[in-house]
Order: sequence, then structure tokens, then C-alpha cells
Amino acid sequence: MRNINKIFLIVILLFFKTTAYGSENFYDKAVDKFNDKKFDDSKFLFHRNIVFNPTDAKSYLYLAKIFNSEKNQKEEEKNLNTTLLLEPNNEEAIYMLIQINLDKSNFSKANELLTKLDIVCKDFCSKKKEIKKSLQNLEAKNEKKQ
Repeated sequence: MRNINKIFLIVILLFFKTTAYGSENFYDKAVDKFNDKKFDDSKFLFHRNIVFNPTDAKSYLYLAKIFNSEKNQKEEEKNLNTTLLLEPNNEEAIYMLIQINLDKSNFSKANELLTKLDIVCKDFCSKKKEIKKSLQNLEAKNEKKQ
């Protein structure tokens, strides 16, 4: 009976080890496909990775990038919001979400996100001036229409 318990334990441990390795493998393969611009294959693999690791913010961010390239703003925004839910200080997700809000002329949300970007800024600091200028131009254009 002890041998059966040991065998069962070994099988369980091997299963978890294989599952953990498999999910990392999905992510790595998905990034490779993304870099090769094979977005459908990449999207499938990122979704598979999320099944194994639903809190992987990087997978949601990559899905947002894929949906951006497909011009599917609704899905892009949904994945960016999930990214920020899991990783609130993700600069790239904040930047991409600012761009969406500028496209929608949602200036208050864009300003709110820009303030957040100011706080967490490390890699996207150089983009702040560009965003502020775009925001000012769009607000001025919007005021002229009214």
C-alpha cells in the first residue's frame, strides 16, 4: 500500500512540474510567434497561457497589442484594463490606454491616466510630452467645434 501512495505522489508531482513548465512554454512560444508577426498563432498561445496562469499581466498586454494591430479597440481596451488590474503600474498599458482615450476624446480619463503615468514613469517618460501635446491639441480642437 505504501508503494501505491509513493507512486501516486510521484505522478502528482510530475504532473504539476509538467504543467508549470508547459505554461511557461506557451508564453515563450507566444512571444516568439508575436515577434514573427504570426498574430493568430500568438493569440491562441497567449490564451492557453492564461488558462494555466490567469494572473499573467504580460499575456494580457500582448493580447492588447495584437488587438491593436487588428484595430479591435474594444478587445484591446479590455485586455489593457485587465493588465492594469493585475499590474497597476504597467507603464506600457497606461500609455496604450491613454492613446485609446485620446481617440475616444475622453480627455478627463486621458488626463487621469497621464497623471498616473507621471507617478510610475520609468521607461515611458519621454512619451509624456508627446501625450500632453496631443491632449492639448485635441482639447483645443474640441473647444473650437463647440
